[in-house]
Amino acid sequence: MTNVSLQYPYSPSFHWWCRVLPRPALAFALVLLLLAGCSGNGREPEKGGGSRAATAVTTALCRTKDIPVVIAATGRVEASASAGIKSQVNGILETVHFTEGQEVRQGDLLFRIDPRPYQAQLKAKEALLAKDRAELDNAAREMARYLPAAGKGYVSQTQADQAATRVASLKATVQADQAAVDSARLDLQYCTLMAPFDGLAGEIVIDAGNLVKAGDDVPLVTINRIAPVSVAFDIAGERLPEVQQAMRQSALGVEVALPGHQAAVATGTLAFIDNAIDPASGTIRLKADFANAGRELWPGRLAAVTLQLGLRRNVPVVPSPAVQIGQDGAHVFIVRDDGTVAFRQVTAGIRFGSETVIDKGLAAGERVVTDGHLQLVDGGRIEDRSDQPAGTGTGTDGQGGAKAQRKDGGR
Repeated sequence: MTNVSLQYPYSPSFHWWCRVLPRPALAFALVLLLLAGCSGNGREPEKGGGSRAATAVTTALCRTKDIPVVIAATGRVEASASAGIKSQVNGILETVHFTEGQEVRQGDLLFRIDPRPYQAQLKAKEALLAKDRAELDNAAREMARYLPAAGKGYVSQTQADQAATRVASLKATVQADQAAVDSARLDLQYCTLMAPFDGLAGEIVIDAGNLVKAGDDVPLVTINRIAPVSVAFDIAGERLPEVQQAMRQSALGVEVALPGHQAAVATGTLAFIDNAIDPASGTIRLKADFANAGRELWPGRLAAVTLQLGLRRNVPVVPSPAVQIGQDGAHVFIVRDDGTVAFRQVTAGIRFGSETVIDKGLAAGERVVTDGHLQLVDGGRIEDRSDQPAGTGTGTDGQGGAKAQRKDGGR
């Protein structure tokens, strides 16, 4: 084996390693150090150098359109009228004249409470009234005799005055008896419970034969009117002036859609605005009325509400994905004629369906990027894939169509 003579730089630590390590191992370590040093002799990578590849995007034109001005909210369907039927007298429930869930009409008989105790009370008070009326008639005849006799001196004036007082007292007694008779007759009428309006009957909570108590907390049944029906919803209090101004011009339409249905199932009219804004939530309660002839809306069900305030004509709109939100607010990427894009701040307005109104910063006819924003920079080059066949489009990150063949003239 040929001996290799190596020259080492002198240092105390290096001289110690030379004495400790075997000569072949020391040579191997030196070779590794030389190779590591050579790896740093290359040039550093260029920053921003070279031509950047075009980013695949989809685009759309900004166009003018008439956009409805709406307020979207979540509402709850409510019966336009609801009544809990309670008894106003005590007694045994004699008969039930309807079934649960039945549609009833105003004045229909619902319940009958045993009327016999109240019939007896009415007869007793009518008899007392008749007795006191007879006494009043007799007292009136006596007074008619005493007054002329007192004037002629046949009876004393005191006797005449007593006769007049007795008549006045009996008149008051008769009036009290008449009031008692009216009250007894009313109690007898309360033994018959009728429907106060057209509606649907709910669950019956008591069966015939049970004792009914006057003013019980739980109603015997609840009647709800669902045709027409109401939908209650809340909107932000700061939009109240906008609603009031629109109401001065015409009645405001309201559309509702039910969960699982994209299209509106009913159209009604705004009928009520509460008289105060809730200080805790900053919202105000509104209600709309619906004919509900087909019974699509059912009390207690949630519904998506759209309050229509009017129409904005010829406003610039773009597909909503074109509008991106950053730290400085909303912005879009404008497509230039040379195939590059420009970053532009915009003021985004209301969103209607899949489009967003641009209140400021964009004009009709300008083309904006709708997909592929993730790889875009101001001044970057793009490849528009808007017209490529279905199934080869870009993804949400703009790279889904990277393997697609470029169009003729693509950059």
